[in-house]
Amino acid sequence: MPPEDLTDDRRATDEPPATDEGQREFGLTPGLPDDAYDHDGQITKREVRAVTLALLAPRPGELLWDVGGGSGSIAIEWMRAHPSCRAITVESHPERAHRIEANARRLGVPTLRVERGRAPAALESLPTPDAVFVGGGLTADGLIEYCLQALRPGGRFVANAVTLETEAMLLEAHRRHGGELTRVAVERTCPVGGFTAWTPARAITTWSATIGG
Repeated sequence: MPPEDLTDDRRATDEPPATDEGQREFGLTPGLPDDAYDHDGQITKREVRAVTLALLAPRPGELLWDVGGGSGSIAIEWMRAHPSCRAITVESHPERAHRIEANARRLGVPTLRVERGRAPAALESLPTPDAVFVGGGLTADGLIEYCLQALRPGGRFVANAVTLETEAMLLEAHRRHGGELTRVAVERTCPVGGFTAWTPARAITTWSATIGG
């Protein structure tokens, strides 16, 4: 199993995360507006993010692995849930890794650790997590099983899929390990000529499970 130490000089206080001067202030409830983040389209959208964080259920002092960080939105909002919550996001794309660090600073959680590399190899030296979220890279060989085995007893695992291929992987994981499968479909309004209509986003399949404990 990975070592237990994680350097973190963040103080556990009741103070909310401090945003950079001149930036918008947000509440601590998961589901910040998408435009709170700098991103290249690789972001867990607001409504899905709120559901995902509810399933991850951050608790004071716990550590999250956010695998396939994208914009860092899941790890950032995990850390915003309580001053003592910790997170490590794993991202192989250099520009996205840099963007995650900038988003974390801007949204008041500058101690978010960004691990540059590909999972599961990049996970081998990380401290044992209390929760794991996989938002990208699900097709990496052995990733799901590695993350499940790395979790502490009672740890939570959540993964989101948008393609048929990755959805099939979550269906198989559910068959083997139990847990819950959820389909999240969101529609937003948009102009159609002089009128307004609903435009559906891609539906997301979510598998969540509590391991052991």
